[in-house]
Amino acid sequence: MSQQPDIDAQKRENEDPEEAIRPMPISALLIALVMVVWAVVYIIRSEPLGLSQYGDQRTLAELSGPAAPAAGAAVDGKAIFAAQCAACHQANGAGLPGVFPPLDGSEWVHGEPRVLANILLHGITGEITVKGNKYQGAMPSFAQLSDAELAGVATYIRTSWSNKNDPLDADLFAEERKAGADRTTPFEGEDALKALLK
Repeated sequence: MSQQPDIDAQKRENEDPEEAIRPMPISALLIALVMVVWAVVYIIRSEPLGLSQYGDQRTLAELSGPAAPAAGAAVDGKAIFAAQCAACHQANGAGLPGVFPPLDGSEWVHGEPRVLANILLHGITGEITVKGNKYQGAMPSFAQLSDAELAGVATYIRTSWSNKNDPLDADLFAEERKAGADRTTPFEGEDALKALLK
């Protein structure tokens, strides 16, 4: 008996797939080409490294930050306060209730200048009472600022809002920096600050 191919089985099989060439439509190719040419022309014409009109108009000197003031030069305490202090104590000096103490009307600002100088130089952690309210937190040291910068920001704090105190001199910060040279940690609460007055 001769074997005949099973024709029904062959009909059930699918044809083998064949690769077909489907070229990219000319319109899509033209759109992509126009976009590339436009991008190249835009980059060449804009000169992003030379013209600030395409950015926010700041110069390289402004972006590098303020230079350290020369000896004897006036320091802008308000600018330092805005950059270093306002995020916590707010631009109006009112602080955030229950979180960051106010500077406006604070007994620590009005009090002994040595205490304020040491707070700025070394920072403080723990509990502190300001205007009858207790605050528990941490304030970092700003010892990285120069004596003139610290005097500038302290003077701004002591003479702004409702505060009407005498300005502070950079010499005070130089003396307190030298006196506290062995301190490596912040003051622990207001009792440690009060100990400075003894």
